[in-house]
Amino acid sequence: MSGFDENPFVDAVDVNPFQDASVTHITSGGIETVEEFNPFSASAMGTHTGITIPISAASSQPAVLQASAVEPTPQATAAAAQANLLRQQEELEKKAAELDRKEQELQNRPGGHIKNNWPPLPKFSPIKPCFYQDFNEDIPEEYQKICKRMYYLWMFHSITLFLNLLACLAYFTADPNAGVDFGLSILWFVLFTPVSFVCWYRPVYKAFRSDSSFSFFFFFFVFFFQVSVYIIQCVGIPKWGNSGWISSITLIRSNMAVAVVMMVVAGCFTVNAVLAIILLKMVHSNYRRTGANFTKAQQEFSSGVLTNQTFQSAAASAASSAAQGAFQGR
Repeated sequence: MSGFDENPFVDAVDVNPFQDASVTHITSGGIETVEEFNPFSASAMGTHTGITIPISAASSQPAVLQASAVEPTPQATAAAAQANLLRQQEELEKKAAELDRKEQELQNRPGGHIKNNWPPLPKFSPIKPCFYQDFNEDIPEEYQKICKRMYYLWMFHSITLFLNLLACLAYFTADPNAGVDFGLSILWFVLFTPVSFVCWYRPVYKAFRSDSSFSFFFFFFVFFFQVSVYIIQCVGIPKWGNSGWISSITLIRSNMAVAVVMMVVAGCFTVNAVLAIILLKMVHSNYRRTGANFTKAQQEFSSGVLTNQTFQSAAASAASSAAQGAFQGR
């Protein structure tokens, strides 16, 4: 019966897998289980010294994203354009207010019109002033200096032409063959003195007075040729009516006194050329700040021609003549 008391499912050798030598070696170490590990225990805290490790210098800088070159958004572009338009509108309003002030002052004057004051002639003179000129009233303050300098250049230009006439007269007395130079010097003085005033000084005066793009372009066109004439005059080509350097140097051996007089005039022509170039650059720099351009010049020219009474009368006469000729042809 003892055979029936035995358990057939029990091995004869009781083997416990956890009693294996490799397993017991690992589990017998001093490592605590997860449930028993306390990071705040004395044993765990004892392994730390309490010394704070400083952060490296490289990591001390804040992590900031570098701004990349990004194109402005349409909203930013529209805002910039709107700000530019507002600035231009403010400038136009200032100019309109200035024109209104001048017009009001004109209406308050006795007689309600401007009385010409240039050239300053005596009252008993039969010739009356032809132009009105007042820098303090007509020209804005920031442009008064350059406009006065252009006026002084014109005065020096006129004096130089008169001295050229006298030098050519002295040259004619020393050399009878220099009659052509003397005659042309008279023509240059009589012609270029008023023409220069009308063709390049008055346009620049009007340009700064009314901010006229057309007057600026007309001045640049004429004054460029004036600078070229100054250079030709200071060179002094014989038989051209100018006491320049060539004419004066060739006369040194024959007549030293006349040569010295002509050299003085040649120096004046040289100074005219240098001052003209400098003032041309100054006027151009001021012109760029006024906002004038070629498109405005075309508009001013078109509106000025179409509203001109003389032009309208001539156009009407031409149209009526053409109509009559067409009816007569039939």
